[in-house]
Amino acid sequence: MLTGEIYKPWLEKKDPLARMAYWLTYVVAAIGIGASVVRCWFAAKSVNMMTGNLCLILDDEFNGDSLDTDIWDYEVTMGGFGNNEFEMTTDSSNNTFLRDGYLYILPTLTSDVIGRDAIMNGYTYNITGCTTGGTNDTSTCGAVSNITGGTVINPVMSARINTKKSRSIRYGRVEIKAKNPNGDWLWPALWMLPVNNTYGPWPMSGEIDIMESRGNGLSYADQGSNYVQGSLNWGPLTWLNEVWRTTGWWTERRTSFASGFHTYAMEWDENFIRIYVDSRLHGMLQVSFNVPFFDRGDFPPVVTNGSQQVVLENPWASGSKSTPFDIPFYLIMNVAVGGTNGWFPDNVGDKPWFNTATDAMQQFAEEQDKWAATWPEDDYSRALVVDYVKMWQKC
Repeated sequence: MLTGEIYKPWLEKKDPLARMAYWLTYVVAAIGIGASVVRCWFAAKSVNMMTGNLCLILDDEFNGDSLDTDIWDYEVTMGGFGNNEFEMTTDSSNNTFLRDGYLYILPTLTSDVIGRDAIMNGYTYNITGCTTGGTNDTSTCGAVSNITGGTVINPVMSARINTKKSRSIRYGRVEIKAKNPNGDWLWPALWMLPVNNTYGPWPMSGEIDIMESRGNGLSYADQGSNYVQGSLNWGPLTWLNEVWRTTGWWTERRTSFASGFHTYAMEWDENFIRIYVDSRLHGMLQVSFNVPFFDRGDFPPVVTNGSQQVVLENPWASGSKSTPFDIPFYLIMNVAVGGTNGWFPDNVGDKPWFNTATDAMQQFAEEQDKWAATWPEDDYSRALVVDYVKMWQKC
């Protein structure tokens, strides 16, 4: 071989294996590249995308001095809604306020207002500005603490606001930029309910959870503050919710969603719902409306509620494949605390109450020194802080 000449083994008649290996390497590489291109093309083609136009119906950047009550309504109650939550929700500026272009939904201690002893025994508290009904029609306007009877005044004050009277969409897009709160047993949520219970009471007419999380730290064993979850709640009876079939989440391994702002988005039309954080690549949930929800549930003809046998009927029989998610929904933002519906399961973490206990709120209140110590003192770290809210209606 001459100096500087490139050796070409495939030209050597005496080494056919080397020549075969050379061409085989390139053929395999070409097949791999081609397969990747085909796979990417089919994957991109299969992604559901909204069709038609979107019309902006809400763009609130919270730049004023106070919450715009032409858009937002407060839900003021001590009833705990359908989850038996431990907070009361108020319209107080202590719990909802604007600061530096952000909306704060801030949980505070009731003991700072009426004292610790009053929470536990011998005190009657009536909430100011109580709204009747609430989104789940469970509003309660007062409570009496009685240590013997196991009843206490709600130990936390927080807030819950909604757009039911002002803004709703039937198909469209929602985008919210927010920072979650830190603190054990805090439950921030950005979610939607139907304006009218067209197909029956919850969950028969559906619920869309754009973001739910927990304030417990990264070491919490059942998805702490480094997880956010999106889901659809639906079911043919008030006590039969198939949310487990349509739930997903996104997680950050080393950071918390309470450490900075993230953008939560929901896209929704006749064919699908997609929920994600920051990017479509960070998808929490995508549900294609390719199967009617009654079929998706794979329900038996008869179900049991205690000792009662119930013949199961399809409440969505007259609808489409997207029913019950084919009616107008409005937006809710809140910070709940605790509750007995299972969002905080028993025997996970240093949980101070049992979900099956009749005095669960009392158990929680008795351990205030422990859980309150995990709540940051500064408002920014303890609050759900919202930068902006945008809603588009498909038009």
